[in-house]
Amino acid sequence: MRVLILGAYGLLGGYVASRLIEDGHEVIGAGRDVAQARRRLPQARWASADLGRTSVADWTHLLEGVTAVVNCAGALQDSPRDDLQAVHIDGLRSLVSACSAAGVRRFVQISAVGVERGDGRFGRTKREADAMLAASDLEWIILRPGLVLAPAAYGGSALLRGLAGFPGMIPALRARALVQTLSVHDLAEAVSRAILLPGAGRVTCDLVAPEKTTLADVLRALRGWLGLPERPVVEVPAALGGVVAKVADAAAFLGWRSPLRSAALLQLAGGVQGRADDAERILSFRPRALAPTLGQWPSGVQERWFARLYFVKPLTLVCLAAFWAISGVVGLRQMASAEALLTRAGFAPQAAQACVSGGSLVDLLLASLVCFRRSAPTALRGMIVVTLAYLAGASVWAPTLWSDPLGPLVKSVPAAFLALAALAMMDER
Repeated sequence: MRVLILGAYGLLGGYVASRLIEDGHEVIGAGRDVAQARRRLPQARWASADLGRTSVADWTHLLEGVTAVVNCAGALQDSPRDDLQAVHIDGLRSLVSACSAAGVRRFVQISAVGVERGDGRFGRTKREADAMLAASDLEWIILRPGLVLAPAAYGGSALLRGLAGFPGMIPALRARALVQTLSVHDLAEAVSRAILLPGAGRVTCDLVAPEKTTLADVLRALRGWLGLPERPVVEVPAALGGVVAKVADAAAFLGWRSPLRSAALLQLAGGVQGRADDAERILSFRPRALAPTLGQWPSGVQERWFARLYFVKPLTLVCLAAFWAISGVVGLRQMASAEALLTRAGFAPQAAQACVSGGSLVDLLLASLVCFRRSAPTALRGMIVVTLAYLAGASVWAPTLWSDPLGPLVKSVPAAFLALAALAMMDER
């Protein structure tokens, strides 16, 4: 069977694609940026397609010979990169129309439990999308997973690991919220069964573990899974959580897609709960509970590193932005002193002035660029190159700075290594 998977390189889509390939299906993976996915999963055929910007006609060639479509694409909140109306509703409408025209009957939609409440824009657009699909003439199956846990970490699952690995305590927003988890392998199992489900489909199936746990219980279980000693769960005040969410919302306009945004907290406030018997009744299998889910993925040092570095990464970027911004401002404010140092080293006055002002402006530019997700890697490389150039130039024209009591050159070395460490942590998928 040839299956088209939207969002096939995401956290959910990646496991679904791997499972369907293992089942012997021919998989076409589609997404906005598939270059890395093509390297990670060469067994699939990859095509660039943006669900939010692709018309009915654009889907036609991708649907040739396709028997089933699985939609794993979605977005949490509106941002310059994501438009919930376009991704969840308009894009899905075009895809459904294209499937009808091409004779593709089976359509599996990955939704989320609780969207029937319509909480926030995420819940409303997801609910409308499910209703629109249900009104179509396709053989649809809507799968609504609970809190998905996976061996890989991205988005909300990455945040949970970061909280579980926090030093000294486990901070938690909505610690007493009731959640039902789902292994990502059980989600892939559900999709594997759904595309072959006999009959006309046209069913909605919640996918959740039978047990209801609090978010605090999930975090304690994850900390134990990481092999870290027990620590108390400390509930973060709602007011502070709101401030954090607003900061995360603002960061989205710089390209950073934090799982701590307002939409996530709103969904969590209503709980993550569904009908535990749906999977067995409709798809003839029973999702695993929390303990067996974690038990199938032995953790190692890489998981502990990730958990401990999760909050170090944003702090490192903030520190670097502040360091380079201050360096640029100080350079502009203390131009006379810096120019005097260069003229004593043999620079002509105009050349000294150009070096100081130019260097300060470069510092400010790098500080600005590192704040944007798209340009941050380039900025970090620039910081390393500029630091090396600064050290090399100072070693030639002002070597006495190496023995300066305040250590202006010595202190630049750790800053370069901090940029190198941040560069190593830039991948999000």
